[in-house]
Amino acid sequence: MSRASSASLHPGVPGDSGVSGTPDIPEFRFSRMESLLRGRALRPLTVDGVDAVFVRDPVLVRDILVGESKNYGKGELFRKARNLSRVGMLSEDETMHRHYRRLANPYVRSAKVEEYVPDMHGIAHRFVSSWRDGETVDIQSEMCRITCAIVVGTIITGLPPGTTDTVSERLSRLAWEMIRKPLYGKAAARAARPGAAKRLSRARAELRDILDVCIADLLNSPGTTAGYLSELLADSDGQGNRLLTAEQVCEEAVMMLTAATVTTASVMSWALYALSENPSMEEPLRKELARGGGGFDAQEQEQEREQEPGQGSSGYTRRFLMEVLRLYPPVWISCRKALTDVMLGDHPLPAGTNVVFSSYLLHRDPERYPDPGRFDPDRWLSLRPGQADASYIPFGIGSKGCVGEPFAWRQLEVILDVVTREWTLNTGPGHRVRTAPETTLHPRRLLMTPRPR
Repeated sequence: MSRASSASLHPGVPGDSGVSGTPDIPEFRFSRMESLLRGRALRPLTVDGVDAVFVRDPVLVRDILVGESKNYGKGELFRKARNLSRVGMLSEDETMHRHYRRLANPYVRSAKVEEYVPDMHGIAHRFVSSWRDGETVDIQSEMCRITCAIVVGTIITGLPPGTTDTVSERLSRLAWEMIRKPLYGKAAARAARPGAAKRLSRARAELRDILDVCIADLLNSPGTTAGYLSELLADSDGQGNRLLTAEQVCEEAVMMLTAATVTTASVMSWALYALSENPSMEEPLRKELARGGGGFDAQEQEQEREQEPGQGSSGYTRRFLMEVLRLYPPVWISCRKALTDVMLGDHPLPAGTNVVFSSYLLHRDPERYPDPGRFDPDRWLSLRPGQADASYIPFGIGSKGCVGEPFAWRQLEVILDVVTREWTLNTGPGHRVRTAPETTLHPRRLLMTPRPR
């Protein structure tokens, strides 16, 4: 692949403007991505000043993530986006990554998640019941508050009620700032300036401060447990020496809590928007949820993936959320780096090559998804995410796939159930919702008006 065939891919300003008449905020141009990559399995591109190879073929993406994953590490763009933790699950060391993934798994595995469901319902109801008929709700902000309260209230246990509330409130402020953090281009450079980064830094420091207090209390009170925090503190080597310092435990907890909320809050915002745009879907959703929900069992999902094509997902709630995740995958772009000279399909890549792929583009491939821009849960009656490619990867796949996937599915279902039991939500007349590809793929601004059932 010669450098003559390369191109530059960077944020640009779309030609249209919002309903207010102000220009759109510069954003990553998906239409330009599609144009540059059309008909190509991969193409050299410059992404945010970094030379990379952009991969569009879902079979090759699966090779990167699963088949040849040992030959790929974290890419340059991934490092630039990472600002939470450099130990534990985000360590460059694969052994350490797997170890801390195993520590988190007992708290997010499917069987454990089912124990959380009553608390999830209660927490979501507490927030949703505070809405008022006809009063505009900032949905993304509310979803941050709800998802953060659920994660803290279930994964970190044993804290005094007031402390639990403080942790969840501070986490929601950090999650909100993280969601809106630009990843690439001039916007990211501006956001990294000391003045512009003040809110994010302050939110992160405030969360760390309260977690430091919780960790100190646990260290000073032998026998006291606090769920995942205690698991990190108890982690030790064969001689009983603690593997993480208190500061590193705090860093890992901040990473885990933030990762568990920013993506789910964005997806839930899109789900409520999609429902408002497709009101005919409310009735089948509500009926199924009233009967006990869509049944997001991780073992069942794995069995379904192994079935033959054409045997699609039967639960309507599940199909609805799968379609939300298809159109609006929260982790919309990813980067890996070749650790050695590799062959990607028929293409030789030298060691050090940054390889970029976008779940947004993979999920909107017209060859896999006819009429890809149409929101159609029933397409999943005949489609199934396959084992042969990466055409549907909202949670990633392989050893680096999202460890909290069972937790996320159940949380989405519970929040959807609570909201639709009490309210119908609508955007205002003429309100245009634009896509913001930043840390997550979220609505630029989503204001909705609740009306009681």
